[in-house]
Amino acid sequence: MLVLATLAACPSKATLGRHLAQRLVQIGVNDVFSVPGDFNLNLVGCCNERNAGYARSRGVGACVVTFTVGGLSVLNVIAGVYSENLPVICIVGGPNSNGYGTNRVLRHTIGLPDFSQELCCFQTVTCFQAVVNNLVDAQELIDTAISTALKESKPVYVSISCNLSAIPHHTFSREPILFSISPR
Repeated sequence: MLVLATLAACPSKATLGRHLAQRLVQIGVNDVFSVPGDFNLNLVGCCNERNAGYARSRGVGACVVTFTVGGLSVLNVIAGVYSENLPVICIVGGPNSNGYGTNRVLRHTIGLPDFSQELCCFQTVTCFQAVVNNLVDAQELIDTAISTALKESKPVYVSISCNLSAIPHHTFSREPILFSISPR
């Protein structure tokens, strides 16, 4: 997709969002499927999260969903691609990094102040889970998640705190982990 490729090709600011876009383009993800929600960018809009199964025809896929409401909705699709051995990067717009440990109930949740409930649901249907709520280890977590999805040919879960994607950070200037796509 033009927006994803443009973000990836513009390294003027080393941000988490640019790093993620660059890494997705490098593995051949041209389209990222999403359901309109809070703060979504120009992505391939879908009527529901089931379109993430697109990986079957492309070799690898990616979807972006909102925290909990979108995550629980796409869970069925992720379980399906897990059983089909398809690498899908499931990116969730997680809670603000300042919200962790505050014991607050957020909208788009199931009404509990526990931010780990969605993560627990994904643990049985993904081969790797990453919760990115700080910039220091974000590059390593994202690269490890994508690398693991490709290596294992299974979906991965990556929750990224909603307030981090546009913040420049020196860690995104480091050499990324090399990827290789497993032959099918």
